[in-house]
Amino acid sequence: MKDAKESRVLSKDDVARILKRMSHEILEKNQGVENLAVIGIKSRGAFLAERIASNIETLEKKKVPVGAIDITLYRDDLTEVAEHPVVHSTEISFDITGMKIILVDDVLYTGRTVRCALSELVDFGRPASIQLAVLVDRGHRELPIRPDYVGKNMPTGRDESIEVRIDDFDGKEEVVLVKNGGDE
Repeated sequence: MKDAKESRVLSKDDVARILKRMSHEILEKNQGVENLAVIGIKSRGAFLAERIASNIETLEKKKVPVGAIDITLYRDDLTEVAEHPVVHSTEISFDITGMKIILVDDVLYTGRTVRCALSELVDFGRPASIQLAVLVDRGHRELPIRPDYVGKNMPTGRDESIEVRIDDFDGKEEVVLVKNGGDE
């Protein structure tokens, strides 16, 4: 079997530009920041949520609440993930009831992570709405989940994956397409 091959599809500057555009789209659709909050799915979605909230604050001169959720205990494949999965904390320090929640993730694939996040969010209250923002939508949905804000659509093959690398987490920032080797 051949080794996996990577090709960079987005640079650090591309990611920053995309997040700024998505921030503008969020503000336009929601007509400002009233009752708006941004919650990221750990790990990389949480970093992206912080950046979107920062962009919104720069544009509107108002802070929006930001949180992060860990969906580990809500996974439908928890026993397949690891014998002793690592559970991180969920950080939502505000009441989400009646809020317009922007749920942020790095890559949308099957939709299962988002389903878990939705289940967890409603345990914290009843938001007025939940909108989904993803940096990359790679297709292959298994559940009827559709993002409201997409940074980049990147259709992939089943033998490919998308890796989002974030400075704060990975020490470098880029989005790469990974093609797994075959027996060709």
